[in-house]
Amino acid sequence: MSWALFHRSSRAQPLWLATASGVALMACPVAAQQTAEPPVVQAPQDQPDLQDRDVPADTVDAPAPKSDEQIGFAADNLNYDNETDIVVAEGNVEMKRDTVEMRADKVTWNRKTGEVVAEGDVALKNPEGDTAYGDRIVLTDTLRDGVVENMLVVLDNGARLAAVKGTRFDNGNIELENAAYTPCPVEDGSGCPKKPSWQIRAVRVIYDRGKNKVRYKGARVEIFGLPLIPLPGLSHPANSEAGSGLLVPEIRLDRTNGFEIAMPYYLRLAPDRDITITPHLYTGSVPMIEGEFRALTDIGSFRINGYATHSSVVPVSGQVIDPNRQFRGYLESAGKFQFDPRWSLSYSGRITTDRTFMRRYDISRDDRLRSTFELERIGGQSYLSIAGWATQTLRRNDVQGQQPIALPIIDYRQRLADPLLGGQIELQLNTLAIARTAGQDTQRAFAGATWNLRGLTGLGQEVVLTAMVRGDVYHSDENLLTAIPGYRGKSGWEGRGIAAVAADMRWPFVGEFLGGTQTLTPRVQIVATPSLKNLDIPNEDSRAFDLEDSNLFAINRFNGYDRFEDGARITYGLEWNFSRPGLNINSIIGQSYRLSDKPSLFPDGTGLTDRTSDIVGRTTIAYKDFLRLTHRFRLDKDNLAVRRNEIDAMIGSRSTYAVLGYSRLNRDILLLGEDLQDREEVRAGGRVAFAKNWSIFGSAIVDLTRKSDDPLGVADGFDPIRHRLGLAYDDECLSIALTWRRDYIDTGDARRGNSFSFRIAFRNLGF
Repeated sequence: MSWALFHRSSRAQPLWLATASGVALMACPVAAQQTAEPPVVQAPQDQPDLQDRDVPADTVDAPAPKSDEQIGFAADNLNYDNETDIVVAEGNVEMKRDTVEMRADKVTWNRKTGEVVAEGDVALKNPEGDTAYGDRIVLTDTLRDGVVENMLVVLDNGARLAAVKGTRFDNGNIELENAAYTPCPVEDGSGCPKKPSWQIRAVRVIYDRGKNKVRYKGARVEIFGLPLIPLPGLSHPANSEAGSGLLVPEIRLDRTNGFEIAMPYYLRLAPDRDITITPHLYTGSVPMIEGEFRALTDIGSFRINGYATHSSVVPVSGQVIDPNRQFRGYLESAGKFQFDPRWSLSYSGRITTDRTFMRRYDISRDDRLRSTFELERIGGQSYLSIAGWATQTLRRNDVQGQQPIALPIIDYRQRLADPLLGGQIELQLNTLAIARTAGQDTQRAFAGATWNLRGLTGLGQEVVLTAMVRGDVYHSDENLLTAIPGYRGKSGWEGRGIAAVAADMRWPFVGEFLGGTQTLTPRVQIVATPSLKNLDIPNEDSRAFDLEDSNLFAINRFNGYDRFEDGARITYGLEWNFSRPGLNINSIIGQSYRLSDKPSLFPDGTGLTDRTSDIVGRTTIAYKDFLRLTHRFRLDKDNLAVRRNEIDAMIGSRSTYAVLGYSRLNRDILLLGEDLQDREEVRAGGRVAFAKNWSIFGSAIVDLTRKSDDPLGVADGFDPIRHRLGLAYDDECLSIALTWRRDYIDTGDARRGNSFSFRIAFRNLGF
């Protein structure tokens, strides 16, 4: 870390005329030129200055001394008074002693007292690389310690310490009196002086070089020039490294818990380990404690985060079953470890004591908590995954015993070059075991091989040929505990053989259009698969399905392995792309036709029930960085009714933008299945920047689902879910946000109503 000491001479130019670059700033606006120096706690007539001064060069070419006790000199003129034993060097003076270097216009050395007075563009560099600048510095003849008035210390991370008086000691420590500190820029983008967003002023500031820490006495924070927060016992690291201490508190107000203040304490255990403990105090609830531990090891990193309190539980239905208080909490952990270039392990775990804890304390609004682990080996042409997962449900009507626990999930793949036809072969082995404490148990294993060959014809068509074979073995029991018959399969052992062939052809046509380039690509795919006994096989991973552009041309349009689409079909579509500077439009539309009349496996309303499928498509429009619009749709093949309509748009710049979303699922399903209910929802969010560094932000979610769409739901046409509105300030070193949020749904002890939060974050600050 380097720092610089500047002495403000009475002969110095005004600050708006003298900067670190030495360039006059006469073009700055008048308001910017009137730079207010930060006030101090005492002696307001002597105020420290956080602005830059002229910085002289620090290159020293004096001869190196032959020993630590000698001083090497270089100067234009050198005078020695034998009677007073005083050495005076003038004109480009350069001095070296041991590893300390100094340059100045004039140096007076009293050999009797050991005092060295350097004047005129002084630059003093110590062995650690720190450099002190000034017009006049009084030193000892070790050239290591001294006293400077009206000084400025510039740290290597850009932070500044200014003081009326500063003393630098031989060990590198610095003590400042009537000082101010800020990590904020003191010049704008055009180089004009400006006030820092925040600063700390104190009676005394001590920079401990050995501990790399800055300590304050009598300190308080000023934000936009207003003294707001007293900071007794304040200290923080002198650079960007983290240091132990209290962090900035967070303040909230909501209907459920009342007024909340969270005061985190950060404890740095080691350079690669830390812990943060945060007490949460409420006026309407008992206190809660939060803790987070983070660690970085030689092979990876992990973190553990948890919450704990002792309060009564209100279930999801909203009625108190047991008014007595009990332990409530939430625990999560995640990590990843890289054992070598091929082997890695990642995990993520989440668990809570009850279904309403996380929403009451606004930790998360997830309705399911999933815990996973995965051991992976990635080779040049092979892949191995050994994984597992479990789910805790927080949904109102879900039974925890029906939630699956998957352990283990093993997947191995090996790619081989086809020596005969020049294609590529992929071999796959897969096994899965699913257990439930009060539901169906299923085990699965299969082995398969897939061959692909891609080629181009003389007319420019791209043709992909695919062939695959697979053999499955299943075992299941307690099948009647699965509510939907189509998902159960037969109890006991079941086997299945799968074979499929496919040919996929694209034919792109490229040409000029409206000053840009357009590409029109017809696409045709033929897939054939023998009849399969799918319904004898349990369905664990191929349940929620909807036909869309992403799976229209898939060989198996189910989203898992337990169901495989059989029969023969032809799929056809058209893709159009238009591109010109700053603008890109991509659109696709398609449909499929089943060549056999075998009844479909797909539930009614998914778009693939009949021989002719619904029509699906997507359009994406991107205009520079200002607009990105995506529209997905599915039209009923018989009457062109809109069965799926989704719009996502982002408009604006990084500082001012709007995010809009609308989704409508009108599947017209007679028998409700898992995750297949109709939905309609609108979402909106955005941010508007105004003034400088200020912005207003907000978001809203409205449920438009009608009772006719979802008889089991609680919405009936227009029900707001949640919205928020806030005001924020953000710059290089300060972030402030005030947010109002309103929830319209009660979930257990998480009540509907208003909540307010206030957050302020300082860069490089702790107690």
